[in-house]
Amino acid sequence: MRRHLDTRAIHVPPTGPLSSRPVSTPIYQTSAFAFDDPEACAEALRHPDRGHAYIRHGNPTVQTLEGALADLEGGAAALATGSGMGAINAVLLALLRGGSHVIAQTRLYGGTYQMLHDLADRFGVGVSHVSGTDPAELTAAVRPESAVLYLETIANPTTSVGDLTAMLRAGRAAGLIGVVDNTFATPVLCRPLEHEADIVLHSATKYLGGHDDVSLGIAVFADPELHRRVWRFAVELGVTPDPFAAWLVLRGLKTLPLRMARHCSNAGHLARNLAKHPAVSAVHWPGLPDHPDHARAQRILADYGGVLAFELAGGRDAAAAFLHRLRCALLSPSLGGPETLVLHPASTSHRELDAEALRAAGIGEGLVRVSAGLEHPDDLWSDFEQALA
Repeated sequence: MRRHLDTRAIHVPPTGPLSSRPVSTPIYQTSAFAFDDPEACAEALRHPDRGHAYIRHGNPTVQTLEGALADLEGGAAALATGSGMGAINAVLLALLRGGSHVIAQTRLYGGTYQMLHDLADRFGVGVSHVSGTDPAELTAAVRPESAVLYLETIANPTTSVGDLTAMLRAGRAAGLIGVVDNTFATPVLCRPLEHEADIVLHSATKYLGGHDDVSLGIAVFADPELHRRVWRFAVELGVTPDPFAAWLVLRGLKTLPLRMARHCSNAGHLARNLAKHPAVSAVHWPGLPDHPDHARAQRILADYGGVLAFELAGGRDAAAAFLHRLRCALLSPSLGGPETLVLHPASTSHRELDAEALRAAGIGEGLVRVSAGLEHPDDLWSDFEQALA
């Protein structure tokens, strides 16, 4: 029997390629999938690798991205979320419970710092901060209830580089789950799972997407059972990414190594010129020979990253004047895109930190963070030089 037009307009049979395959990953912009077999539907809801049922549980475009990042980081499985903070929250909330204890490095992204201390206030999660360079300091901080060691490959915004290998090995010996935020380095510069991390986090909004047009987070796991544990919680938490966002990051991955090379070289060009400028009292970029972590960065990183920070001798007022005079670089609270972006961390990304916490994190009132973009390096320095004049 031929159906009515109202029904035919809804039940349109899908058409796929007949004797070819798509070059670009298709976007499965659907929130649900239909089944002929009830048991197959139930299996897809129970297991992320046995089919697709509902978008919170899995989506082919999203899972293509997860597979790509697991491969690039050398992991067993990955979980995509709607933002970098979504990935951080999903992992920490899945691994911790009331009374648990986290050991985290002192110099952290402000949102992560605030998240950890919110957990302390709400659920009695203990938080101890360590430098990230001394395994003995970590061992001394371990308690019976310690569960997680949290590190960043390159610290935000001061570009500190901790002793990743030694810290993760000490954490593993103490029975801690090692979590590393690898956003600033990307798998092009460092793969923390090779240094014995258990989980690697990314704000894919940044370098992985690379075009300032997407919000997405990624957690990559060395162990499939740990992935399953966090995946179950993430499904309940509802941090699902949009399939189109996943597609945008897949697009970005295609040029990631090429972009990272230019980001790093532009950051170096700015850092070396800023180091010679009389208005600048300090430059933080691990590629500079006088950076305190330079030797460690040579050992851990394939290059020194596209983010730098510098301290203006005139403090907050000098930083504000500099930011106001820029014409090419943009004042914006993000990083990793083709445009050079600048930020005053003390009043923006790390505004949650009080004066004591800012000092402990190495963030001064005159500190400016720079995400070096893909512009011509001479144009960038010309803009910075006139803004410093």
